[in-house]
Order: sequence, then C-alpha cells, then structure tokens
Amino acid sequence: MTTTIGKMLLAAGLLAATVPALAEIVVIVNPKNPATRMFSEQAGQFFIGKSALFTPVEFNEGAAIRSEFYSKVLQKEPAQVKAIWSKLVFTGKGTAPKEYHTAAEVKKAVAADVSAIGYIDKSAVDDSVKVILTVQ
Repeated sequence: MTTTIGKMLLAAGLLAATVPALAEIVVIVNPKNPATRMFSEQAGQFFIGKSALFTPVEFNEGAAIRSEFYSKVLQKEPAQVKAIWSKLVFTGKGTAPKEYHTAAEVKKAVAADVSAIGYIDKSAVDDSVKVILTVQ
C-alpha cells in the first residue's frame, strides 16, 4: 500500500514538473513617458485599438506570453483580439501593432519610442524601460 501511495506522489510530482510556470507579466513604457501607473483595463484599451494615446508593441502570434496577457488583461482569446484588429485595419480605423519574437526586441522597441507600450516577463525588466503595471 505504501508503494502505491509513493508511486502516486511521484507521478503527481512529475506531472507538476511538466506544467510550465506562468510568467509574471509587467506592462512597460519608455522611461521618458510621463505615465507612472495604469490599471489593467486602461492598458488593455491600447492592445485592442480603443485608444491611440500609446502605441502598442506586441509579441508574435502564438507566443505563450501573448495568450496569457490577453487572458489576464483583456479577458479574450488571441483569435478574438486578431478579429478586432482585422476589423480596425480593414475599416481604416487602426494599424495593427508591430510584433516581435523576444522580450529583448519588445523592450528595445518600447525604449526607442516614448509613446510605445508593451509587456514582458518581469525577469526581463531593466532600466531601459519603466514598469507601470504588474499583471495579476
């Protein structure tokens, strides 16, 4: 009986080890940007084209952090956000965000544009960008 319990605990431990840990996502802006804090609802508006005050910088389609950001901040699936942008672009009411493959590229784009807003894993933050929101 003890062997069976031990095997079950081992299997549970192995299963837990294969589940990827969720990133701690932060929303970033250029250090010269006057923004100091933002609520999730506010930040989300830029990533679905509802406000042009900031220029959103995105991770490439299919990136895990992008899906997690959409889920936590926008409460939407990636396909829903893609549909929103497709409609905005088609009607001439918006330009889809530029997409990047790595946190370093997102960070570099945000650091180069005072009006840019992006998101990265908290572990990638340095003084080239300013954190205005930690996503819960």
